[in-house]
Amino acid sequence: MTAAGQPGEAPRSTGEAPRAKGEVPRSTGEVPHFEAGALTAFAEALLVAAGLDGAKARDVAEVLVEGDLLGHDTHGLGLLPGYLGELGKGAMCASGDPEVIAERASVATWDGRRLPGPWLVRRAIDWAAPRAREHGTASVAIRRSHHIACLAAYLRQVADDGLLIVIASSDPATASVAPFGGTRAVFTPNPLAVGIPASDGPVMIDISASVTTNGMSNRLHAAGQRGAHAWWLDADGRAGNDPAVLFAQPPGTILPLGGLDAGHKGYGLALLVEALTAGLAGHGRADPPEGWGATVFVQIHDPSAFAGSDAFLRQSDRLVAACRASPPREPGRPVRLPGERGLALRAGQLAGGVALHPAIMPALLPWAERFGVAVPPARERAAGSR
Repeated sequence: MTAAGQPGEAPRSTGEAPRAKGEVPRSTGEVPHFEAGALTAFAEALLVAAGLDGAKARDVAEVLVEGDLLGHDTHGLGLLPGYLGELGKGAMCASGDPEVIAERASVATWDGRRLPGPWLVRRAIDWAAPRAREHGTASVAIRRSHHIACLAAYLRQVADDGLLIVIASSDPATASVAPFGGTRAVFTPNPLAVGIPASDGPVMIDISASVTTNGMSNRLHAAGQRGAHAWWLDADGRAGNDPAVLFAQPPGTILPLGGLDAGHKGYGLALLVEALTAGLAGHGRADPPEGWGATVFVQIHDPSAFAGSDAFLRQSDRLVAACRASPPREPGRPVRLPGERGLALRAGQLAGGVALHPAIMPALLPWAERFGVAVPPARERAAGSR
């Protein structure tokens, strides 16, 4: 997960597409399916048409589609209209490289210069992975990145290579989550993701310090829907399941992870993410806001530099087996590992087509028309398939 812009600011969640202001894309409710490769090519073509360098456009497109493949459909192609709008305004830098602020053997700090977040995170991984193999651990802190999309989308390949990866992100330009016990927002959802090598496939943790995200709040509000639980506080501190409180004046907030009973845990996690991102990058909430973006922390560990890769896998495999062997609380619903459902969904969607949320393609159609980019056809579905 990652913060999808400040609630109430439509360009961050639906983009600045050439349609009537405030209009929400409507759909029939049927879930269309598309070939993953066709979606990637479509997204890449839109980004190039909007002015983004070709290599950067490819990275952004791949990361967004990976988010949808894993089932994170608020942080996949649903972000693309917003990215296109940011490129059009010049709020996302379309070319160039990050500025190196500081660098040692296995530690670096970059100024991302508001370059695309997915491209920057991939470059940080490319920088850190070989240095982790040499030194055991390597870290990159990035200030002034643009939005980095779905954190889980970066984990699989690194963990499959036998490396443990940690990614954290915050957006210092906005706030929607109050500290535990408070009613005024200080944080973004502040996601933290970890990819852990295991013999049967990686464990992929992708959580946030809040009970829900800005992206989900925006989507529910636009659809006139409510949350499954009391995830929000109004400005007077009353908990409820209506995201509309985020758009009121004065605005409400998203509850920290743990909610009213145990929100001190999410609060502590939010502070940790702020230290790893803004603290280490030297840029955050103490600085003037610059718009939708991110401060990022990427760290990679090579288990072979510690007790050894085999010893690491012996421990992680034992934990995986123990979790799966735990008797389920509900019969027929066995315990899963974090990321297990997403990886199974990914495999199924690569074979049978990516199920896009019904609001995503209608939001992209005006951009395709503007740029003259062909829209990929929906995949034919067998009768009775979902």
